Amino acid sequence: MTTTEVTTAKEHLSWCKDRAMEYVDRGQLDQAWISFVSDMRKHEGTRDHAAINLGATMFMSNMLSTRHEMEKFIKGFN
Repeated sequence: MTTTEVTTAKEHLSWCKDRAMEYVDRGQLDQAWISFVSDMRKHEGTRDHAAINLGATMFMSNMLSTRHEMEKFIKGFN
């Protein structure tokens, strides 16, 4: 999927999660977070999603510092 395709917010969120999880699977948690936020901001329907602000707070507080924590966070939003 590219950002130029017309998608629903739900489809875009799923795409964001999939891309971020590729980094989680490689153990690159910082990149997973960066990818997730960057991609979320590319779609009007996800641009202001609560996951962005909540996740930023959690990330800066070291609450997303393990693979399990990051995966649970990314997969936990609808």
